[in-house]
Amino acid sequence: MAMIRLPVEPGQMLTFARAIGDDDPAYLAALADPHRHAVAPPTFVMSSAHFDDDYPLRPKPGEEWFGSGAGPGTAREGGGGLHAEQHFEYHRPVHAGDVLTAETRPGRSWEKKGRAGLLRFTETITEYRDAEGGLVVTARSVGVVPEAPVSGPSARGGREET
Repeated sequence: MAMIRLPVEPGQMLTFARAIGDDDPAYLAALADPHRHAVAPPTFVMSSAHFDDDYPLRPKPGEEWFGSGAGPGTAREGGGGLHAEQHFEYHRPVHAGDVLTAETRPGRSWEKKGRAGLLRFTETITEYRDAEGGLVVTARSVGVVPEAPVSGPSARGGREET
């Protein structure tokens, strides 16, 4: 998979922190003093999607945008899956001034029988490394796709429609 370059900039850290409701004054202080090397907010590395030209949820000029609300709300590539888990393992803190590279690869996959049928789980692993190649963060994402679309009472909150 392609490598994504993620510059960890104080302004982005502040915007991210505000978006998640984190009002730690260290982010504003880092903006005023770029040599401060403040620690980025937890999960900040997820903003690397904004630097990925192929990220499917990123709007592209002149193209229909999934998520705009203008259409039915289904992805062109299909869908039916859910984001089931997200894990972050920090090998060291992410600091303002870091320039990280993110490389994504497939992880494990497994199946489990659920009430609605067979569920297929897939794991995606993204490693974030610093300029020297040192591992900074390992992110694991787990998605789940049901074998068939869910229908019947359980799909409608446990009650039959009349």
